[in-house]
Amino acid sequence: MAIIIDGKSVSADLREQLKLKVDSLKEKGITPGLAVVLIGDDPASRSYVTAKEKSCGELGMYSRDIRMPADSSEEELLDLIGKLNEDKDIDGILVQLPLPSHMDENKVILGIDPSKDVDGFHPVSVGKMVLEQETFLPCTPHGILKLLEYCDIKPEGKKVVIVGRSNIVGKPLANLMIQKQSWGNATVTVCHTRTPDLKKETLDADILIAAAGQPEMISGDMVKPGAVVIDVGVNRVPDDTRKRGYRLTGDVMFEEAEKVASYITPVPGGVGPMTITMLLFNTIQSAQNRK
Repeated sequence: MAIIIDGKSVSADLREQLKLKVDSLKEKGITPGLAVVLIGDDPASRSYVTAKEKSCGELGMYSRDIRMPADSSEEELLDLIGKLNEDKDIDGILVQLPLPSHMDENKVILGIDPSKDVDGFHPVSVGKMVLEQETFLPCTPHGILKLLEYCDIKPEGKKVVIVGRSNIVGKPLANLMIQKQSWGNATVTVCHTRTPDLKKETLDADILIAAAGQPEMISGDMVKPGAVVIDVGVNRVPDDTRKRGYRLTGDVMFEEAEKVASYITPVPGGVGPMTITMLLFNTIQSAQNRK
C-alpha cells in the first residue's frame, strides 16, 4: 500500500514558516496584500476565493476581495487591474479563471503588472521561468515540487510522465522538472489526447502526474509498481447518495492506484491545499521585493 502524501499537513507546515515572514515584514511596516478579482458567481470559483481570503487572514495578510457582475465589460476589468497595479497596498493580483466568454483571458493576464503576477501566468513570468531566472512560479506546479521535496522524492534521473498539457499545470511543470535545479533533472514525457498508447507511457513512469481534468482516467493497471502518483485533478462527479449531489474525485482511481504506488496524493487533501499556499508564498515574496 502506498504512503499517502498529506497536502494539508505539508501546507500547514509551510504556512507556519510564511507567518513568521509576514510578522517580520509587519514589524518593518509592510503588510503583504493580495487582491482577488472574481467575475460572475461560479460556485467553485466563489468557494476557492473564500478559501484564499481565509488563508490570508490566518497569516495576518491584507486581503481585498473584489466581485464583479458576469456582464461586466472587459474594459471595466482592465481599468480595475490598472488601478490595482498602482495600489501600494497590493502586492499580488489574482484574477480568478475562467473568465466569462466575452473577455479575452490573454489580454487580461497581459494587463497585470508582472511584479504583482503572483499566479505566474504573465508572459514575462513564464519567460523568466523557462530561462531559469528568478520569478513567481505558477502555484500548482510549485506546490507539487514542494510536496515531492517534503517526501524526499528527488526527480533527478527519474522518468516523469505528465498527463495533461495545460498552461496552468502540464506545460510549466514539465519545464520545471527538466531544469538544472534541485527540483529538476528528470526525463519528462507529456501525454495528452493525441497520445496513441497512454497506458504504455504511464507504465514507464517513476513519477506519474495526472493533470488532465478527466475523472478517474488513470486506473491501477496504468501505474508502474512502486511509482509515485500525484493527482492534480479535482472533478465534481454527480452522486445522488451525497447531500450536495456530487462527490469530488481526482484523475486517478485512488483505491486501485494506492495498492500499486509507493506514494500517492489523495483528492481532496493532496495538491489542492498547496496551490493556495504557494499563492501566499508568491505574495509574500512580492512584498519582500517591495521592501
